[in-house]
Amino acid sequence: MKITILGTGTSQGVPVIGCTCEVCTSNDPYDNRLRSSVIIHGEEHNVLIDAGPDFRQQMLRTGINHLEAILLTHEHNDHVIGLDDIRPFNHRTGREMAVYALPRVADEVKRRFQYIFENPIPGLPRIQLHSIDKDQLLTFGEINIQTIGIMHGRLPILGFRCGDLAYLTDAKSVEPSEFEKLKGVKYLIVNALHHEKHPTHFNLEEALAFVESLSPQHAWLTHLSHHMGLSVEISKKLPPNVSIAYDGLVIDF
Repeated sequence: MKITILGTGTSQGVPVIGCTCEVCTSNDPYDNRLRSSVIIHGEEHNVLIDAGPDFRQQMLRTGINHLEAILLTHEHNDHVIGLDDIRPFNHRTGREMAVYALPRVADEVKRRFQYIFENPIPGLPRIQLHSIDKDQLLTFGEINIQTIGIMHGRLPILGFRCGDLAYLTDAKSVEPSEFEKLKGVKYLIVNALHHEKHPTHFNLEEALAFVESLSPQHAWLTHLSHHMGLSVEISKKLPPNVSIAYDGLVIDF
């Protein structure tokens, strides 16, 4: 089993349009970040987590030609607005794309992509929505995924655990009952926005404290703002078992 990190940036991505800071003008490819998303690969199946505005580019760059399903963490645009680009997968397989989300998120997808659901015509994306909750066990062939309830500020969203690896993005807090689901993970991918306190995301200090509380063999920081600083400089300040994630990173687990 392996996971490819497709994007590690915030809702604006990095570089940010019009910004001339040292990160946004960096020539280091590790400082160039598409919107946050990952894909879990089994022997025969691929399961995507989040389809943001860079979905098409991420699929082309990674060479993905089949998807079993898409799991949505929450309804913010940087996690769902790329769903229109599932059409090539529909055409290739002749079937709807299975999309799994919290009921609130599923309703928002129906509203935001009203043209798909209310007046389906040939050529439009075809989506089959499945409502899930924070206590779901999902199976896609050899891939087994446990949902995790996390808080994005005051908004309940989902994280996911697949075997020894957990993926949490846009987290600000995790209730004790949900934290129990994460115990024993060997590999953790978790958001760290930047250095300052933020109402809806872990900052670097909070993310590192969260990593320490779980004690994984290794953790990678994702959903990084340009305000975090240069990847090469931040990496020097991290504990030995923590790294800055980058677009295209592949982790075997």
